[in-house]
Amino acid sequence: MVVALALVVGIAVVALSAYWLHRRLVVATGLSGRWARAADAVLVVGSLLGVAALLVGRTLDPAWARPIGFAGFTWWAFVYYVSLGAAVIGLAALVVRLARGKADGPRRWVAVTTGLMVVAAAVTVGHGLGEAARPAVTEDTAVVDRLPAGFDGLRVAFVTDLHVGPTRGADFTRRVVAQVNAAKPDLVVLGGDLADGTVAKVGTDLEPLRDLRAPLGVVGVSGNHEYYSDDGGAWLNFWQTLGIRPLRNERVELRRGGAVMDLAGVYDRTAPEPYRPDYGTALNGRDPSRALLFLAHEPKQADDVQGRGVGLQLSGHTHGGQIWPFGYAVRLQQPVVSGFGRVGDVPVFTSRGTGAWGPPVRVGAPPQVAIITLTR
Repeated sequence: MVVALALVVGIAVVALSAYWLHRRLVVATGLSGRWARAADAVLVVGSLLGVAALLVGRTLDPAWARPIGFAGFTWWAFVYYVSLGAAVIGLAALVVRLARGKADGPRRWVAVTTGLMVVAAAVTVGHGLGEAARPAVTEDTAVVDRLPAGFDGLRVAFVTDLHVGPTRGADFTRRVVAQVNAAKPDLVVLGGDLADGTVAKVGTDLEPLRDLRAPLGVVGVSGNHEYYSDDGGAWLNFWQTLGIRPLRNERVELRRGGAVMDLAGVYDRTAPEPYRPDYGTALNGRDPSRALLFLAHEPKQADDVQGRGVGLQLSGHTHGGQIWPFGYAVRLQQPVVSGFGRVGDVPVFTSRGTGAWGPPVRVGAPPQVAIITLTR
């Protein structure tokens, strides 16, 4: 019932957006004849693909439907930029009409600028497709309070927000695993939102994660997307079959030689029952003299561990904004959008993420496989 209602609402929103774009791109520019029919055909076909893309990974099996997901979600990125451009042009045309005191608008000017804007949107999305397909290995250093000498120089590979399923498959995961292993980390951390879809339909796209190698193992925490399309606990159970240790409001000891430090992780802040984050369960009773590496999907979760002695929090979720200028909106919701920041007494590193949610497009927020060296 809920899925059916969401689908009806989604179709209504898509239809309204297509009609608005028809008004801005066809009617306002004076297109007619075959050019108008061609433009409207593109709007209809793109909108249908966009709706179908939302079903890939849950209802439609990516094994055959991934091209639909890729095309449909790419269409949404194009619509995003065309809508921004059309809104700016429409506002400018309104200002010109008011300044001239005439009811008729500068149609020729609108037609020319709209044409240029559509081309610019297509070029931007094309660039974003290439940028999103090539996550880069980045190297950073973090000074961690109370870090024992035995852990000085520890290399942590942090991979988050893969979002495989609707637009990316096992090949993408395999390339990321190769990048991680080539960096020779001591510990691999997975920050959640690894897949979009059900375990049954998308689980195989994460299979290459079983090839991750690190002396201290592979650990992970869930993100919000683990709960969108399936039971989050089922996803974490599946991770275990891949050799990943999920931290479910848990703390474990990391030992290296004679040195020891704490590693703790919690569920995502939006997770439903029975997967709500419980910071007390994860952190109560620990030795406060130990260094603490804390894993939480959202940077905002640093608000909930103030005064807990966190030496470094690793988070994802933001994608660095993913598609410019959306990052400005993300800054209103998360305290650290990309890189290092501080939330109260908690140092936070936020990865831009390795994959892409929805459109397989990134503009101004390149994907990363973060290698973080811990120092005293």
